[in-house]
Amino acid sequence: MNYNKKSVTDVDVTGKKVLLRCDFNVPQDKATGAITDDKRIRAALPTIQYLLEHGAAVIACSHLGKPKGERKPALTLAPVAQRLSELLGQEVIFAKDMVGEDAQAKAAALLPGQILLLENLRFDKGEEKNDPAYAKALADLVGPDGIYVSDAFGTVHRAHASTAGVAAYLPAVSGFLIQKELDIIGGALANPKRPLVAILGGSKVSSKIGVINNLLELADTIIIGGGMAYTFAAAQGGKVGDSLLEPDWEQYALEMIQKAQEKGVKLLLPEDTVAANAFAADAESQVVPTGAIPDGWQGLDIGPKTTAAYTAAVADAGTVIWNGPMGVFEFPAFAKGTEAVAEALSKTDAITIVGGGDSAAAVEQLGYADKMTHISTGGGASLEFMEGKALPGVVCLLDR
Repeated sequence: MNYNKKSVTDVDVTGKKVLLRCDFNVPQDKATGAITDDKRIRAALPTIQYLLEHGAAVIACSHLGKPKGERKPALTLAPVAQRLSELLGQEVIFAKDMVGEDAQAKAAALLPGQILLLENLRFDKGEEKNDPAYAKALADLVGPDGIYVSDAFGTVHRAHASTAGVAAYLPAVSGFLIQKELDIIGGALANPKRPLVAILGGSKVSSKIGVINNLLELADTIIIGGGMAYTFAAAQGGKVGDSLLEPDWEQYALEMIQKAQEKGVKLLLPEDTVAANAFAADAESQVVPTGAIPDGWQGLDIGPKTTAAYTAAVADAGTVIWNGPMGVFEFPAFAKGTEAVAEALSKTDAITIVGGGDSAAAVEQLGYADKMTHISTGGGASLEFMEGKALPGVVCLLDR
């Protein structure tokens, strides 16, 4: 996949209308509708401010939640418009629809330096269906001389009207958020500073198949943690008690072990495990060999020997990509493995990339976010990126 795409700085936006796809899918209080975390809105500010300062008229758009093509008042973007106004220090005009009369009238009247936010894109079924008519209607809001700027990395793995469809009608470039993802993750995959160490955790082997397979072609060391480690242990004849297990993927796990040997890639698997007698924060626990977990017990974290081996592997790395926690980090008693990996990443001189989702949440929760080179803004998108898949919302951007 070509990661060398044009960004907003490669085109002249002065006096142009710009359709800007943002990720304003923010968490809200169910009772009041108040935004409980505005991080995603703040993340969009550099691109918005650049466009406004360079004389563009910005028509921002986003989805929020899963309204499934229905107009659901609880999923309106009106609170986002209000918060964005506060952060920008200027009025954000809000359209009560996406491509209807209100949006058309407000888009037509929009002047350079002004910003308009459309209502939730997914209130129309055409968004997720990538309906060409809906995509064309969005593009028409900025006119034939308009530009499309994609800056919602969390959605680029979806071929939707606002993420890919509009690029058929407008010149398409990235905003600063996507440019950073392409530069850092794309660079780490295409030309990494070595050794390249990939840390893969999370619950299921099945969800990480493509990533493991692709990284076996690129990495020097792959570290496996989390629930998926027990499928590898069982595949090698180990006893995993009541641990999370995907029996249908045991053969695949063996194939991955063999492929690593053939490729000369170090594949590190847990040798010991913190096992618990129940899936609970206050469960009784003991450290046992990963392949000898007693019946009635389940592995909830990597053990101390494994933690030492994993943190040592990270210490000498040139680039580290981390996706997925080492254990059930939501329970403090079973968060030590994830904490140790996060701490090791914070101390290394390596380029450290955290691939969204639970690992990003863990790093932020543990207070190490500012020590990482990059924390991806898209969980599913970063996973597919690491799989080497073509991302529709990136493929459609103009090449440099």
